[in-house]
Amino acid sequence: MTEPLAPTLTFAGGAGTVTGSKYLVQAQGRRVLLDCGLFQGLKALRLRNWAPPPFDPRSVDAVVLSHGHLDHSGALPLLARAGFAGPVYCSSATADLLGVVLRDAAHVQEDDAARANRHRYSKHEPALPLYTLADAEAALALAAPKPTGTSFEVAPGLDVLLRRSGHILGASTVELNIGGPKPVRLVFSGDLGRWDRPILKDPEAVPSADVLLLESTYGDRLHPGNADEQLREVISQTVRRGGVVVVPAFAIGRTQELLWRIQVLREKGMLPLVGLFLDSPMANAVNQVYCRHPEEHDHEMAERTHHGKCPLCSPTAQLVRTAEESKGLNRHHGSAVIIAGSGMATGGRVLHHLKYRLPDARNTVLLSGFQAEGTRGRALQEGARRLRIHGEEVEVRAKVETIEGLSAHADQGELLRWLEGFQRPPRQTYLVHGEPRASEALAGKIRERFGWNVAVAVDGATVDLAASGQG
Repeated sequence: MTEPLAPTLTFAGGAGTVTGSKYLVQAQGRRVLLDCGLFQGLKALRLRNWAPPPFDPRSVDAVVLSHGHLDHSGALPLLARAGFAGPVYCSSATADLLGVVLRDAAHVQEDDAARANRHRYSKHEPALPLYTLADAEAALALAAPKPTGTSFEVAPGLDVLLRRSGHILGASTVELNIGGPKPVRLVFSGDLGRWDRPILKDPEAVPSADVLLLESTYGDRLHPGNADEQLREVISQTVRRGGVVVVPAFAIGRTQELLWRIQVLREKGMLPLVGLFLDSPMANAVNQVYCRHPEEHDHEMAERTHHGKCPLCSPTAQLVRTAEESKGLNRHHGSAVIIAGSGMATGGRVLHHLKYRLPDARNTVLLSGFQAEGTRGRALQEGARRLRIHGEEVEVRAKVETIEGLSAHADQGELLRWLEGFQRPPRQTYLVHGEPRASEALAGKIRERFGWNVAVAVDGATVDLAASGQG
C-alpha cells in the first residue's frame, strides 16, 4: 500500500458516538493509532468489536493512549491478537491501570461466555468471549510508559507530548508533532476532566495546535452544581424508606470520587450511618493504583493522605472480595449503599444486585455518570419498566436517580474554558467522542465564541491534516 504524501487522519471509531475511540494517523511513512477503545452500548456498535478494524493492525507502528477507560483502551488485546507488535505509549499511571482494566475485562468476558453456555441464553453456540486473559497479557506486554510533560519519539519524524487532562488517574491530552515538508501539530484532548475536583490535579492548558480533536461528550449541557447535596438526599430518602442504594459505578474515577464525597459527608454528620459496601475487586485494585501515584494528586488529596484520611485506603467502605461475599449482600437486612461495577450496567457484579433489588420499590438505583445509548443504564435512565439481565426479564419498581454532577467529563462550559487556553486558534477543530446532538451543539458554541473552523467528525472518514482548515 502506497502511503499518502500528506499526513492524514482516519476516524476509525469515537466519531458520532462516545465509544470505540480510535484515530489513525498516517505520516512520514508511518502509522500511529491514537487510542484503541472498545465499542459499547447499541448492538450495532458492539458488533463492530467482532469485525476486523478498517486498517491492518500489523501495519501500525505504535499506539498512543490518552487514558485507561475501556472505550479508549479496551480493544488493545484484539489489536495484539491480530498482529500488532509495536509499543503502546501512555503515562505511567495509565500503564498501571491497564494491568487492572484489561485483565478484568478479559475475566468478565470469559465469565459471561461461560455463564451463557451454562444457562443457554446466548444466540451463539457456543458463546465465546471477545478476547481472553491470554490476549490481554499479550497487549500488556507492549505497554511503554512515558512521563507527562516531556516530548518523546514514537516513530521517526513523529514526536508526542502528554499533558494531564484531569479526567481520571493518568489521563492525558496527546500532542503529536509531525515533521517533514508539511509539519503539523495535532492535539487530541482525550477525555477532558474538570476543575476543582477532589483527588486529581486540574486539566493542563495546551498552547497551540494546527488540528485539534476535541471530545464532546457533554457538549450540549452543563453539569448540575451541588453533587454533594444530591448524594445526601438520595441516600437519606432511600434509608428512610428502608431501602438499599445500588450505585453502578465505573471502577476508575467515579468510584474514587464517590468514596471521597461519602467520607466527607459522613465527617460532617450529613449522612445516616448505614453500611457502605464496595463490591468491585477491580475498583479496590484501582484504589491501590491511585495511592501509588501521589504525583497525580491535588493538594486536598495530598493533605488527607498526609493526615491518614485517604478515602481510598482508609476503611470508609467494607470491601467485598469474593463472589460468595457479593451474593451474601442479598441477605443484608436494612439499608445500605452498594457500589459495584460497571458504570453503565453493561456487565459485572452490579447486574446481580440490580436483578435482586430492582423489583423492590424501597430501593434506589443511583446512576452517577453518562449512560451511552443501548446500555442498561440508559434504559433505566429513560424509564424502562423491565430490564433484561442474564437472559431474564426483571421488573423495575425501584426508584432511579441520576447525579450527573459527579461526571469526570468536562461539560460545555468547561470544554470552552479549556479552549480559552490556546494562544492561537487551530486551523481546524474536529469534534469526536460525542453523540450527534452534543457534538453539533458544541460546534455551534465554538463558532459563536471563538469563530474557529470546527466540524463534527464523520465515522470512517479520512482527512488531510496538512490541508485541514485551509482554503
